[in-house]
Amino acid sequence: MAETGTANRAPETGHDLRRSLGFRDLVVYGLLFIAPMAPVGVFGTLDAKSHGAVALVYVVATVAMAFTAFSYAQMVRVVPRAGSVYAYARVALGKDAGFVAGWMAMLDYLLIPAVAYLFSGIAMNALVPEVSRWVWTALAVVVTTLLNLWGVRAAARVGFLVLAMEIVVLLVFVVSAVVVLARDGAERGWLSPLSGDGTQGAFALTAVIGAVSVAVLSYLGFDAIASFAEEVTGGSEKVARAVLFCLALAGVLFVAQTYLVALLEPVTSAELAADPGKQGAAFYDAVDVSVGTWLHDLVAVSKAIGAAFAALAGQAAAGRLLFAMGRDRCLPRALAKTDSGVPRVALLVAAVITLVAAVWAARRDDGMDHLVSVVDIGALTAFTLLHASVVSWFAVRRAGGPVSWWRRVAMPVVGAVITIAVIVEASGAAQVVGAVWFLVGVAVLVGQRGRVGVDG
Repeated sequence: MAETGTANRAPETGHDLRRSLGFRDLVVYGLLFIAPMAPVGVFGTLDAKSHGAVALVYVVATVAMAFTAFSYAQMVRVVPRAGSVYAYARVALGKDAGFVAGWMAMLDYLLIPAVAYLFSGIAMNALVPEVSRWVWTALAVVVTTLLNLWGVRAAARVGFLVLAMEIVVLLVFVVSAVVVLARDGAERGWLSPLSGDGTQGAFALTAVIGAVSVAVLSYLGFDAIASFAEEVTGGSEKVARAVLFCLALAGVLFVAQTYLVALLEPVTSAELAADPGKQGAAFYDAVDVSVGTWLHDLVAVSKAIGAAFAALAGQAAAGRLLFAMGRDRCLPRALAKTDSGVPRVALLVAAVITLVAAVWAARRDDGMDHLVSVVDIGALTAFTLLHASVVSWFAVRRAGGPVSWWRRVAMPVVGAVITIAVIVEASGAAQVVGAVWFLVGVAVLVGQRGRVGVDG
């Protein structure tokens, strides 16, 4: 029986997922997808944009994303089902809105793993240049897909080992940075990562906010935890706690590492802003100069392995989304088939799409730019519909009992304003691709209605 104030319903027989995940497993999936050292690749860009206040950027970004995490925690208690934001919007806003939310989230869930696989292929190609990067990329897809087909529990166990490795590398960096700072002092002022380095003028809040619009993208993936709601033991409350804990932990890790590397950075934010070519490697360059090449290489290897397993978590989430939409007949019914509690058909479809996108990008010099420019619009649109679902369910329908206007109206509205603002700040190419994908989804939805009308 569903609890009072929830919209849970039992899945149909033959389309069940196996409950085998605990709280630790959920956090592992979330952190794998985010990646503990996600700021490594964007540090230089954020440092230049924020005038040196890069740690403050991550403080603000963590607070900004907390509104979205809180909305997930609210809705997973109401609809503890696979599909995450698709299921929430379907229940709170209607079937059409649910389809749109799932369709837009699909763009994110299918392409973010492709970006991660490509990053892994590029890193491995740098270490073993005799093997083409598209081969490494394809190999990463195959290995992680086999783990996902093995089962969510087995994948979580292997993922935990990889995550532990990433955390150890991060701790090595932190300890090494502290030792260097204690011995040699900081290249910049001790408070500059929070107030700016002063090389581009006085502290500018607008510069920090502009950088936040990029930094929030580092957090995409924590929401994947909610996709495993039907596979967790102990109820949806555990999922809600895991979502909030994962975001908070990621925020602490991001702030700590960017604060330390900003102090080690010998290049000013003004120099980085004047030479965008230096921004991508700024984190590695700072580590190389201050600590040594050995730590540079260690971080690079960790990122190569970690990226592949970030894709594993993303592919698993994509499979659950396709499974949920297939079960509700929004997508082909075959996607809802399970084998020993594993949605293998949905996982294979997600893997094939991701493989094609990743290998295509790996064979092009500008492949990474093309993928990165479009992956975020889908997630941000889905987040906006998530916030609307909270308001609709709790304030409009009054389905959750007495309304807490602060928790269930004000907070999701602020969250929606933040996600819409980030969409507005996105690149023109990303906005165009997002709009085209949305229109294709609308066409599919209209086609489904027409088919239902004819069948009727």
